[in-house]
Amino acid sequence: MRKYIYNILTLTAIVCLTLILACAPTTTPPPTPPSPPLPTQEKPPQQAAPQEELPTFPITVTDDLGRRVTIQKLPQRIVSLAPSVTEILFALGLDDRIVGTTDYCDYPEAAKSKTRVSGYSTPDLEKIVAVQPDLILAESIHENTVLPALEKLGLPVFVTSATSIDVILREITVLGQITGKSKAAQKLANDMTQRINVVTSRTSALPAKDRPGVLYVVWFNPIWTMGSETFTDDLIAKAGGTNVFSADFEKARVVSLEAVVTKNPQVILVSAMATTTDLVYNSIKKESRLAGVDAIKNNRVYKITDSNLIERPGPRIVEGLDEAAKLIHPEIFGARESK
Repeated sequence: MRKYIYNILTLTAIVCLTLILACAPTTTPPPTPPSPPLPTQEKPPQQAAPQEELPTFPITVTDDLGRRVTIQKLPQRIVSLAPSVTEILFALGLDDRIVGTTDYCDYPEAAKSKTRVSGYSTPDLEKIVAVQPDLILAESIHENTVLPALEKLGLPVFVTSATSIDVILREITVLGQITGKSKAAQKLANDMTQRINVVTSRTSALPAKDRPGVLYVVWFNPIWTMGSETFTDDLIAKAGGTNVFSADFEKARVVSLEAVVTKNPQVILVSAMATTTDLVYNSIKKESRLAGVDAIKNNRVYKITDSNLIERPGPRIVEGLDEAAKLIHPEIFGARESK
């Protein structure tokens, strides 16, 4: 009986409250101000990973050296010998399968906790064998050093060598294929392509006269820069510039101050190792022999906020492209915000 009375009282209270709220005077709330637009580098919220369909093994693919590599079974223990590859693996949701990385694999934060089996170009064979990998992902820098030794041990090694942004996208797709993450890889590549197209849709039709000459500086005294057959050269072109040494040589090389003066770049991008960016930047700015170069005279020498955005051929290359485009063409994309 008490429970029945309690229920009646509760129902009565709810009805009364509803009537009070319904009869209360209404006021019109002030209009909500519009939300500011997201910055161009704002990342969309993460979506659920697509449901994968595992391929039938063995799988044979061709790596960037033209080698035919056969993967006998779905890799469960992966060694990455390049920071860019480590970033790709994390982006594909493969972090739980990574059993070895390099001393320089520092992104994302969780990569720092992985077992280190290699320096920059000096993998430790004993450490690699000790983690019992069933797939090793290397870079072309390892072609004549550790690659032959790994092959002698019968370990499957896929070698990456990104010479353009399109090659980076292809590498992501192939790595997804051989690790059972094809759909995740395709989604990542599609997302990156969309961001690339935002830039190239506004730069691809620029005539040569509107493409400033760009010098990309990795180091000073001597000056190290990039030529053709590099994804950096491709990035500069996609950002609406012209790499001043693109026609002179391939890959990275030392150039003289006299050569820089002759090329007379209109923009200089400085992207040195983390703690040395200011040193290289200041050295370029203060070098008296470069005083007549357009980039110096017009104060168009810029520091890249994070060298890894441009120097690692991984998912974050689109962020490097965004930043380079703003530095090379602020009149098109808006000036980069100071950081």
